[in-house]
Amino acid sequence: MPSKKNEGKKLIANNKKAFHDYFVEEQLETGIELFGTEVKSIRAGHCSIKEAYVFVRHGELFVEGMNISPYEKGNIFNKDPLRTRRLLAHKNEILKLDQKLKEKGFTLVPLEVYFKEGKVKVNIGLARGKKLYDKRETIAKKDAKREAEREFKTSFRV
Repeated sequence: MPSKKNEGKKLIANNKKAFHDYFVEEQLETGIELFGTEVKSIRAGHCSIKEAYVFVRHGELFVEGMNISPYEKGNIFNKDPLRTRRLLAHKNEILKLDQKLKEKGFTLVPLEVYFKEGKVKVNIGLARGKKLYDKRETIAKKDAKREAEREFKTSFRV
């Protein structure tokens, strides 16, 4: 029987800007190849995926630009914070993503880094870039929704 302690997921980092800059069409949960001090640093919450991107090379997924700060007590065992890290996914999933990437306008971006059942997972998204007018439209919809909720709340107070 699995313990309740390890159930669920603990969010470490998320990339809200990706949803602003891209239309995310598909999402895929992948594992990530890390060293011991990197896992300890992630447990402490020292991880950023704001400038990161994912690419396929020789049938493998890699994440570039993911910043995992060096672990304070790691001394000589620490790795480069911005090194390229391999993502772990099934071969058929990687091939499917590679075919989609060959289409014009698609890219892979990391959306979240989290712990799931004691393992570090990276949620990546197959995304298509938004144009400036798409971004403005999204902001206008959010503002209209926020204003409608505000009006709804104040109508009950009177």
